[in-house]
Amino acid sequence: MSRIGGSSAGEPSVARPLRTRAGLAAADGYKPETDIRGRMTELLDTLRDDHETPLSRLGSSKALYAVTGGEMDGDAVRAAAAAEAAAAADLFDWWADDEPNDEAAALFSDLADTARDHAEAVGAEPDGSKPNVYDVLAEFETTDGRLGGALARALVSLKTVEQMVGFFVGDADPMAANDFRTLKSDLNDQLDTLEAAVSDLVDDDAVAREAADAVVEAAYDEYVETLEGMGVKPKNVC
Repeated sequence: MSRIGGSSAGEPSVARPLRTRAGLAAADGYKPETDIRGRMTELLDTLRDDHETPLSRLGSSKALYAVTGGEMDGDAVRAAAAAEAAAAADLFDWWADDEPNDEAAALFSDLADTARDHAEAVGAEPDGSKPNVYDVLAEFETTDGRLGGALARALVSLKTVEQMVGFFVGDADPMAANDFRTLKSDLNDQLDTLEAAVSDLVDDDAVAREAADAVVEAAYDEYVETLEGMGVKPKNVC
């Protein structure tokens, strides 16, 4: 995986402001039609309800232990965040170039920009690894599937980032905790924006739902397999 979000040799690295939901609309012209949302406004709530136990475990300290390979230190946490953000930037760049729906393409482009900002903000080099969910996301070829998958990816990523915030709070590193709070805020904004986009742009609700389910399931399967491979029981939340 190529390095993203870095600076040229000899130049200081300056992180761009991370975008909020309002920034998504202003930057790309995507304007969620919030007044006509109706068909799919329940998707996010349904995902949370139907995957309550897996999402709870994905938001546990064991999940952070898994994504860092058992190395619970600041460098490992930052490296895991950088790898996830780099994978997201690559995926959303590809979708933005390949997507036939102009509004969805603009949204994916902005998601890629934000992922690059995140990779830079965490202050670590991505190591070229990526979570398994990105292999699943790469299989989606329709606008409906991509929007549903992107929504679920934001939800899963938020769970991990929440644990990262808690890690740095517990590690008495307030500056790092604030960096990751910015990531958390951005992901919450993305959930709002993507939920609106699903409602406005999706033609086949079932396709979006199936894609979203597949992403959550892939994240949970990787969590279980990783912990079991480390000799840790995955089903006890801590």
